Amino acid sequence: MKHIFTILIFLCLLPVNSQNFNSYFTGETENIDTNPTFGICLMGGASEDDQAMQWFLNKADGGDVVVIRTSGSDGYNDYFYTDLGIDINSVETLVIHNENGATDPYVINAIENAEAIWFAGGNQATYVNFFRANAMNEALNNHINVKQAPIGGTSAGMAIMGEFYFDAINGSVTSDQALNNPYGSSVSIGQGEFLTNPFLQNTITDTHYNNPDRKGRHSVFISRIVEETQDIAYGIAADEFVGICIDENGEAIVFGEYPDFDDYAYFIQANCEDDLLPEILEENQALTWNKGNKALKVYQLPATSTGNNSFDVNTWEDGNGGDWQAWWVEEGEFLNEMTNDFECETFSAQAFEANSIHIYPNPTANFLEIQSDISIDEIQLFTLGGKAIQLTNKENNRLDLSGMPNGIYLLELRLREKTVTKKIIKK
Repeated sequence: MKHIFTILIFLCLLPVNSQNFNSYFTGETENIDTNPTFGICLMGGASEDDQAMQWFLNKADGGDVVVIRTSGSDGYNDYFYTDLGIDINSVETLVIHNENGATDPYVINAIENAEAIWFAGGNQATYVNFFRANAMNEALNNHINVKQAPIGGTSAGMAIMGEFYFDAINGSVTSDQALNNPYGSSVSIGQGEFLTNPFLQNTITDTHYNNPDRKGRHSVFISRIVEETQDIAYGIAADEFVGICIDENGEAIVFGEYPDFDDYAYFIQANCEDDLLPEILEENQALTWNKGNKALKVYQLPATSTGNNSFDVNTWEDGNGGDWQAWWVEEGEFLNEMTNDFECETFSAQAFEANSIHIYPNPTANFLEIQSDISIDEIQLFTLGGKAIQLTNKENNRLDLSGMPNGIYLLELRLREKTVTKKIIKK
């Protein structure tokens, strides 16, 4: 542990950059390199859960933490540095005022040197406008997928973590508004060109789930993604005081104060039917997405102080401590019931083929073995950003990845007329 008389604590405003960003710094000024462990921490938007934040800081392995926000000041500095009892080197809060601030060399350098990055709440529209498709965006994705270090956020900071995101460019939207006009201007959903978090592909998050109730609008978001992609879409949501922590293997544990309070996390997926498209999804018409009262398959997970309850966002099937629900929408009315009776047998040949493939070891440092009961016509490897990688050392279904940079990749296998994609980790 650090001793108080040896700590140099700085809490300062950088006046030279005050027009574009402000910096508040607490801790040791000398940068150190540690061995962070990947993880995603999602907070529901009210005050942070201490256990979830300790999980997040422990992933930094004593390194430097950067807090990114577009309003406010240094509220996280003392909380992260001293209040949680986790030994870290420093905390720097960067309050970004515009895109020039987001791409300032000082800001980019701070992000590149960070062992953990946290997004505060606020207005996610400014996050999208300032941080997407620029040098900061690239540095953030390198932090996630090359450095494989932890990232997280609360409220607006959680809202931007998925491949899809409610961008709030045209303001917020209530469940009632979204359900009755799914293509209204306020139902503004962004895709791609932002964070490429593993386990959050085809996923959209939502926050403050219990205040106000946002299940209806989240169902609309997911229906829009299903319509756009013609594929299963996913949602992850947290009640206001709930923290969701996803580790490098895709296991999500949840922290809160259940049973003293109704603190839950939700893991939502379009139900596994061949025809999963909404019955009515039109501009200026109320949504109907029924599918036999089972349009959405949802795992509701109580969030406890011990974090014992979990859900696997790698498979989206295996959970511990929660209950399955069915959600559906009828003429703009959101409905739900507890059930385990989901009809998935007719899901499609792709699901069968995906379950007939075994890839190991994953993560891997060198070779990757692909075992399949079905003939593989083509194997391709991509970065999470979609860039194809030339596989020079490929022998049958054994890939040599020893010369590749560490990171998370997408392995695409073409089987018959189907394509199956698997996430792999090179370490």
